[in-house]
Amino acid sequence: QVFKIRSSSLFKDMWMREWWVQVGLLAVPLLAAYLHIPPPQLSPALHSWKTSGKFFTYKGLRIFYQDSVGVVGSPEIVVLLHGFPTSSYDWYKIWEGLTLRFHRVIALDFLGFGFSDKPRPHHYSIFEQASIVEALLRHLGLQNRRINLLSHDYGDIVAQELLYRYKQNRSGRLTIKSLCLSNGGIFPETHRPLLLQKLLKDGGVLSPILTRLMNFFVFSRGLTPVFGPYTRPSESELWDMWAGIRNNDGNLVIDSLLQYINQRKKFRRRWVGALASVTIPIHFIYGPLDPINPYPEFLELYRKTLPRSTVSILDDHISHYPQLEDPMGFLNAYMGFINSF
Repeated sequence: QVFKIRSSSLFKDMWMREWWVQVGLLAVPLLAAYLHIPPPQLSPALHSWKTSGKFFTYKGLRIFYQDSVGVVGSPEIVVLLHGFPTSSYDWYKIWEGLTLRFHRVIALDFLGFGFSDKPRPHHYSIFEQASIVEALLRHLGLQNRRINLLSHDYGDIVAQELLYRYKQNRSGRLTIKSLCLSNGGIFPETHRPLLLQKLLKDGGVLSPILTRLMNFFVFSRGLTPVFGPYTRPSESELWDMWAGIRNNDGNLVIDSLLQYINQRKKFRRRWVGALASVTIPIHFIYGPLDPINPYPEFLELYRKTLPRSTVSILDDHISHYPQLEDPMGFLNAYMGFINSF
């Protein structure tokens, strides 16, 4: 009887070990297949955006940009600086409208974003991104022209660094004619990053694991809440954003790119000081439902810090991506600013 009990127990132990082995053998190829899922194909619209753009080389790295000629005879140039984690494609809804006002409309994908290279490992920094903007304008022969900057989110911080360099009168820097910011965390103390951003930014050894496990479902569920309830992107629009991130394995550098949040805290005096001390026209276009830069805390601090700046507040239901959520309202606000000086 004892022998039978022991034999039965031994059989169960062997079966359990074999079960775990079977699970492991099944899980390994499934995980490998998951980690090697190819990036989604570009939609016709996104493919058209890519093929109509160009690349230039910055220190051996390929940077994607768009450069459209608009109004003939106008000297005006506008350079668009996109946000995190997306790309220059964020501006496509207002692109044509801008070409009706400006002679040149220029946008780039920052290093690590969109169709630009995404080296890893790499120390991504706001300083490098600002230098890439300067290099692009030298490449286009526009380094001595007065430039209007229009920025959003991450691009706001790059614009602040460009403004600091302009203020310091450094040779080879941009000559900035005007600056229009939109829904960016220019003040670290009023910025509320998403939970996923916090995990990726400060995850340590977990960050590379989290970036590899990120998929369209995680991305779309994380990004959708920063849009207003009536202006959320369609699934096809979310796939366009995800395709831009997955291009060149960009999902694997998101944690490195997010270090800009720490840089913003470290260099707050430099970047906020640049905004507060310049005399060029400055404007802010604000989607007030933004959970990342919440109303009224953000706006109160902005007006207190930059009393000379003008502000356009869009409809109550517009959130963090105003140029996508309310392109006509955004464009009208920007044109009102540009035509005011």
